[in-house]
Amino acid sequence: MMKQIFGRRKNAKSADKDFFSGTSPSVLDQVSGLGVADRATSNLGSQPPIISSTGLSYGSGNRVENPNTRTNGNLYSSSFQPLPSFKDVPNSEKQNLLIRKLKLCCIVFDFTDPTKNIQEKEMKSQTLLEIVDYVVSATVKFPEIVMLEITRMISANLFRTLISPPREKKVLQAFDLEEDEAVMDPAWSHLQIVYELLLKFIQSPETDAKLAKRYIDHSFILRLLDIFDSEDPREREYLKMTLHRIYGKFMVYRPFIRKAINNIFYQFIYETEKHNGIAELLEILGSIINGFALPLKEEHKLFLVRTLIPLHKPKCIALYHQQLSYSITQFVEKDCKLADTVIRGLIKYWPITNSTKEVMFLGELEEILDATQPAEFQKCMVPLFRQIACCLNSSHFQVAERALFLWNNDHIENLIRQNSKVILPIIFSALEKNVIEHWNQAVKSLSLNVQKLFSDRDPELYKECLRKYEENKAKEKEHKLKQESVWKRLEEVASAKATSGEAVLISPSLARTSSLV
Repeated sequence: MMKQIFGRRKNAKSADKDFFSGTSPSVLDQVSGLGVADRATSNLGSQPPIISSTGLSYGSGNRVENPNTRTNGNLYSSSFQPLPSFKDVPNSEKQNLLIRKLKLCCIVFDFTDPTKNIQEKEMKSQTLLEIVDYVVSATVKFPEIVMLEITRMISANLFRTLISPPREKKVLQAFDLEEDEAVMDPAWSHLQIVYELLLKFIQSPETDAKLAKRYIDHSFILRLLDIFDSEDPREREYLKMTLHRIYGKFMVYRPFIRKAINNIFYQFIYETEKHNGIAELLEILGSIINGFALPLKEEHKLFLVRTLIPLHKPKCIALYHQQLSYSITQFVEKDCKLADTVIRGLIKYWPITNSTKEVMFLGELEEILDATQPAEFQKCMVPLFRQIACCLNSSHFQVAERALFLWNNDHIENLIRQNSKVILPIIFSALEKNVIEHWNQAVKSLSLNVQKLFSDRDPELYKECLRKYEENKAKEKEHKLKQESVWKRLEEVASAKATSGEAVLISPSLARTSSLV
């Protein structure tokens, strides 16, 4: 008798547990409209989802193939039946109807063929829009069963294998990434509504972050980050907004998100040099860096040195340079002592043969110098202006012109003026060479203007630099004449011996003279 009583109590407790976790068979059958044959599929809701790298899975982490989530042709057309509108059911039934609609939207159609499942696709779009309106207008906290079904439906629609054109077969230098046409996902009409739902769900005040993090977990975030490599810029824009909202709402995930983005950058810099979402990820980070508290943590400084500065290395930097420059400038504005580290890092990755990239570097350098204090400027000005001197003499007029434009910035010009005794001797010969030899008239004029600034400000220093420049020129001329003289004597000896067939022997004195030259 006692065993029967305890057995009943045990069964009752397990039934209550199943009910509150949203998995009571009778409730799920009623909510989802599934029969006994489909109960095995509906019972997947009994455990929280695990979004693994292999697909959507539950509980144990093993991949679960749900036959009702994807459809080809008209295989499931008969099961995709319209559901009543929310306004047509009483308030007590709206939550059940919501879950039924979410389950219905887990079916994913093939959009590569626009002639397939036209009615079903339209029906799904309308259902998704109804769900978005329901989430936006919600006035009570979402229960766990609703969060489970929302994240399951979003996972079924968004987390997919991205299909990219065969770019990896091309040599990277053989095509311009900026001129490539963006690939638009044919399923975007549905994906956009799903992204809108995810965004509204995260933003909703009725979404309890403590409860929602059971389903929007580390695995969910990693799968979301994987889609940043999408070819469709519209999808990347939604992903950027969504990840930013997750970062803001789930404070516990902030270090994890930064680390995960960091890992994507590492793979991009040191392995593939191909990723479509670097600009969007940097845009998120720019906003995050802007909110860093002072003093900066060591973790953030390491991120600057190990990740952001090496991002100058890839050839396709033009695709994300604006966002990268903003992020790095934010660091310098937060902590002026980082200016020396950043400028030396920039010099380390300075392009040698890519003029377009060099112009970008000079533009970024101006922004960094604009936020640099005199003490930090003095630490790096010698290697910096050696590099600028090379840019001044560039045969590409845009590089030389961009370097000369640095003197148009009042803050930078003030830094140069305070340290002109060190800087002018470094760049004097480059300026003089431009005035005498450069083919571009604009570069000549700008070089003359810079020379005039120095000569007007400190004529004695300018004269001293001019004197040393002329001395060096005279020494170079003398050196060149000695070289020509030695070669001429060698030619004379060689021609004298050539007719006799004797070996040409160089006298020790001539050899010593040649080596000294």
